[in-house]
Amino acid sequence: MQVKNPARQDLSMKTIINTIIETIKFWEEKGMDYKNAGVDIEAGYESVELMKKFVKGTMRPEVLGGLGGFSGAFSLDAIKNMEEPVLLSGTDGCGTKVKLAFLMDKHDTIGIDAVAMCVNDVACAGGEPLFFLDYIACGKNYPEKIATIVSGVAEGCKQSGCALIGGETAEHPGLMPEDEYDLAGFTVGVVDKKDIITGEDVKAGDVLIGMASSGVHSNGFSLVRKIFRMDKETLNTYIDELGTTLGEALLAPTRIYVGALKSIKNAGVRVKACSHITGGGFYENIPRMLPEGKHAVVEKNSYPVPPIFTLMAREGNVDEHMMYNTYNMGLGMVLAVDPADVDKTMEAIKAAGDTPYVVGKITDGEKGVTLC
Repeated sequence: MQVKNPARQDLSMKTIINTIIETIKFWEEKGMDYKNAGVDIEAGYESVELMKKFVKGTMRPEVLGGLGGFSGAFSLDAIKNMEEPVLLSGTDGCGTKVKLAFLMDKHDTIGIDAVAMCVNDVACAGGEPLFFLDYIACGKNYPEKIATIVSGVAEGCKQSGCALIGGETAEHPGLMPEDEYDLAGFTVGVVDKKDIITGEDVKAGDVLIGMASSGVHSNGFSLVRKIFRMDKETLNTYIDELGTTLGEALLAPTRIYVGALKSIKNAGVRVKACSHITGGGFYENIPRMLPEGKHAVVEKNSYPVPPIFTLMAREGNVDEHMMYNTYNMGLGMVLAVDPADVDKTMEAIKAAGDTPYVVGKITDGEKGVTLC
């Protein structure tokens, strides 16, 4: 039988009581308030003031009111001319790509990624993004840093033509390290029901056109961080085959394809199917746009694979199938069009400032994709 030591129990209790007393004295002297608990309300106000100039640049005529209200208001007058307007929505974040922003202390482009991941999904269905809201969770609110992050969000909104009508910055002391944050958001768009890109009309012989990506975009960074050492020295190393530093190549913001898809529509082309190549790469995303009984064939040599992917595969000893099952491999969006519309589609994409490639075709067969 274990014999308890009364003296040790008494000492332990005294220690606890003394700790409580000292804690009470500390807060009595310091003053109990929200700031001392780790949340700086004044910093929040300052962040909002600093970001207003960036947000203002994203405004559309439909936006009602200004920044700082309890909700964002957006008039629907502009969609009254549609026969059957349908709202589309998309939400996403930047994943662990934010880790690179921390290490490089570069926060002005990560917001573009957050917007791109959402608006590209809406555009993929044939929609026009109308507005965007962001959410930033941080360990400590540094107003200049928060405003810089939002400047990137605003830039993404300008690139996609949607308004930044609100957001939230949440300070999480004790839950997150002071220098870290996470960024996410969502967008709402609209499309006339007759113009929704569903993939149901895809047929054998349709042509696949891919649009060039800007690099890794915002997926697969957990693997990226295993391939390369994540320290300033490594990220600041200039690599000849990349033509820039490793960090700059990896942090390059996600390409936004809203303008390209709008240009295609204005050219009178009906996109039959469209896939945003995100996490899961070719093997997961391309089949998502196909109906049953249709198969996509992509020719790997039909376009140039950016050197960042070659470098990753080599340095990480990552096999080819895994690369195409994880990354966009140089094509951020793939769409299917009628053979008669190929030339017009290519010209429309170029006119929007993007780079298109004819990368394959649709065949009859089991729903899926073959890379050859």
